[in-house]
Amino acid sequence: MIAPKPKDKEIQDELKKNGEIPKHIAIIMDGNGRWAKSQGKTRVFGHRQGVTSVRDTVEACGQLGVNYLTLYTFSTENWKRPKDEVTILMKLLIKSLKNETDRLHENNVKLIATGNLEKLPGVVYKELKDAMEKTKNNKLMTLNLALSYSGRWDIVNAVRNLASDLKDDKIKTADISETLISDYLVTKGIPDPDLMIRTGGEYRISNFLLWQLAYTEIYIDDVFWPEFRRQHLYKAIREFQKRERRFGLVSEQLNKK
Repeated sequence: MIAPKPKDKEIQDELKKNGEIPKHIAIIMDGNGRWAKSQGKTRVFGHRQGVTSVRDTVEACGQLGVNYLTLYTFSTENWKRPKDEVTILMKLLIKSLKNETDRLHENNVKLIATGNLEKLPGVVYKELKDAMEKTKNNKLMTLNLALSYSGRWDIVNAVRNLASDLKDDKIKTADISETLISDYLVTKGIPDPDLMIRTGGEYRISNFLLWQLAYTEIYIDDVFWPEFRRQHLYKAIREFQKRERRFGLVSEQLNKK
C-alpha cells in the first residue's frame, strides 16, 4: 500500500492508538446526482467524480488496516433507472475497472463482487472477472463491490438455495441456524460490517445488507459522495470509537470481560 503522507500518518496513528479500527466498513455512496445538480451538471458527471472518492477511500482504508471495504456500487433497483443512465453507469464501471485494477494490485488489494452478477452486461462481467482474477491473491485488504445487489434479493436467493438443499436432503431442518443462513448469503466468508457509512444525508439503509447490518454501527454524513475524502472517513471512525457496542448485553457485562 502507498505510504500515507506525514499528516495522514499522524492522524492514522492517532486513530489506531485511540481505539478499534473497524475490520469491515460498508459504504452507501449516495449523492452523486444531487451533487452534480448543485454544480449545474448532469447526473453522470457526479458519478464520474465519485470515482476519485472511491480511490481515496480505498487507499486510506488500506493504510489504516481495514480488512474489508464494501461499496454499494449498483443496486437491483438501479436497473429501473432511465436506460441511458444505466448504460453510462455500466460504461463507467468498465472504464473504472480498467483504470483502477493495476492500482489495486500494486497496493495488494483483492477485488471481489457480490450480487446478481449474471444480470450484468457480458462485457462488464468479463472485465470484472479479469480484475478479480488478477487481484485474487492479494492480502492487504478486500474491496467488495456490491453490484446488482439488494438485501432482500440476497435473502430471497439464500432461502431458495436453502430450500433446494433441504429438498435434496443435503441439510436437515434442525441444521438451520443464523450461521447456516449467513453461509447461504452471497457475502459468505465476509464478516458483518462493524461500521456502515452513508453519505448524502439520507437516514435509511436502502435495501443494503439487511441481514448483515444487524449490529452494525451506522454513521450518516451530509457530504455528497463526490466530495467524500479520507478526512470524512477519519471523522466516521472517530465517532465509531466513541460508541459502546453491546450486542444485546448491558455495559456492566461488557466491563466484566
